[in-house]
Amino acid sequence: MISVCIATYNGEKYIKEQIESILCQLAPDDEIIISDDGSKDKTLDIVQSLNDTRIKVFQNKGRHGVVPNFGNALRQAQGDFIFLSDQDDVWMPDKVKTVMAVLQDYDFVVHNAEMVDGNLNSQGTDFFSLRHTCYGYWQNLWKMRYLGCTMAFRREALRYILPLPKNILWHDMWAAAILHLKFKGTLIDKPLIWYRRHGDNASTSGEDSGWSWIFRIKYRWIIFTHSITRTLLHI
Repeated sequence: MISVCIATYNGEKYIKEQIESILCQLAPDDEIIISDDGSKDKTLDIVQSLNDTRIKVFQNKGRHGVVPNFGNALRQAQGDFIFLSDQDDVWMPDKVKTVMAVLQDYDFVVHNAEMVDGNLNSQGTDFFSLRHTCYGYWQNLWKMRYLGCTMAFRREALRYILPLPKNILWHDMWAAAILHLKFKGTLIDKPLIWYRRHGDNASTSGEDSGWSWIFRIKYRWIIFTHSITRTLLHI
């Protein structure tokens, strides 16, 4: 069983196209977990209009923001395989088939993405090339080279990923650290989603964060200490 976890907030513009690109690849007993962070637009109306029992909607009752919202989605997931997804991209038709084939031999995978604008026009590059993506704990601790929406992993990883630490800013950086330390993973160089950059994204992955070097070093120390403690001592 597959659980696709999506954190939504005011995503009415693209959410239908994204969910439809996912549903056509899922089996009848798979699920899409929608955790909504109090959308003020028609996001939930659009989701409900799709009228598919595989879509399960939950309200984020805790702290608001992308990280706690994804944490809520992960807590609700029942599947043996967890796929992370943004609310505004589009999955390529062979994503699930390709990822699941690789997950037969690995615990987690990270795949490439084609960079596109809001209308799905190619920006002439892929995420791995743009970020010089490489596999490894230290490489991605110093400079995160993965997108959360391109990650998938076995359910066993949730016992280490959850609960998400309260002082982290990016759920995908935290998940990558845990997965590298405790599980066997690999990269899929082939782009399997169209990754929209349209100016209204909830996250800034792939862009300059603007954080100072002092903050970046301190934050990586936080991820390092928390991930080592969580995986070695399971605290």
